[in-house]
Amino acid sequence: MLKMSSPNPITAALAQRPLLILDGALATELERRGCDLADPLWSAKVLIENPSLIQAVHADYFAAGADVAITASYQATIPGFMARGIAPDQAILLLQRSVALAQAARDQFWADPANREGRLRPLVAASVGPYGAFLHDGSEYRGNYGLSVAELIEFHRPRMAALAAARPDLFACETIPCLDEARALVALLPEFPHLTAWISFSARDGAHTAQGEPIAECAAEIAAHPQVAAIGVNCTAPRFLPDLIRAVQAVTDKPIVVYPNSGEVYDPVGQCWIGTTEIDDFVAQARQWYAMGARLIGGCCRTTPDHIRALAAWAAAGVNHD
Repeated sequence: MLKMSSPNPITAALAQRPLLILDGALATELERRGCDLADPLWSAKVLIENPSLIQAVHADYFAAGADVAITASYQATIPGFMARGIAPDQAILLLQRSVALAQAARDQFWADPANREGRLRPLVAASVGPYGAFLHDGSEYRGNYGLSVAELIEFHRPRMAALAAARPDLFACETIPCLDEARALVALLPEFPHLTAWISFSARDGAHTAQGEPIAECAAEIAAHPQVAAIGVNCTAPRFLPDLIRAVQAVTDKPIVVYPNSGEVYDPVGQCWIGTTEIDDFVAQARQWYAMGARLIGGCCRTTPDHIRALAAWAAAGVNHD
């Protein structure tokens, strides 16, 4: 059994092993289990309707080998819940429930001594999705919100405060399409001095954020913040990752986090995914990402516990032997 004690859990974990395995898609698994997520709250609606199902998905990812669970708060916001007729204090409790569900799954998994051999005690990363996710119009893949950094700070502060009060291990600020939103998030971090965060951008190609800014310039500025524990890219096509990793690694020594989509392509008109992806191909690509410098690797849309199980098996076999 491996232990961690540092206030920066990413640094502590990577001091003990060369690679951390993140979980995979939450919404994909919820849909596979019968949830209808065609809703402005997306997966966050399940926090209201069937929270035990979220805990079960977290448990499956831990069993598959995930070292980190990302909470079901990506599209959970106080104004989003209020639009559903939920009072602000209840909205805060729902946000905190997202952390508690992941913690409960982690603690149940860790209570079995058989699960501890060779494993780190898994971490719970509180998801802070972009303003665009709240809009539910695909803006997280475009940016260009028309909001100032100050306005974005005011949007994110109440949610981050609610999540922080639930005592996650860190924040996962993810699918961030533009530098201004990343600036707003890191500006808030000193208000939560007991927590670090990873900042993960969405990208349109191998060199630019979803909004079109050079990823290297964004990474250089954001990674300089002392509470940023890792920086990288998620919810992006796997084929772009080698160039993105290279660009980020050129400007920072911070750990690089990547968790792309499966490789299928989303059709926004038909509102469906097109193509197929093979788990073996995903793992083969992950080997390349690791070789290039990525140190936190998982999956985003359309990835499953099977993807994470395969990643974890490769990591356990000894990534340094690749």
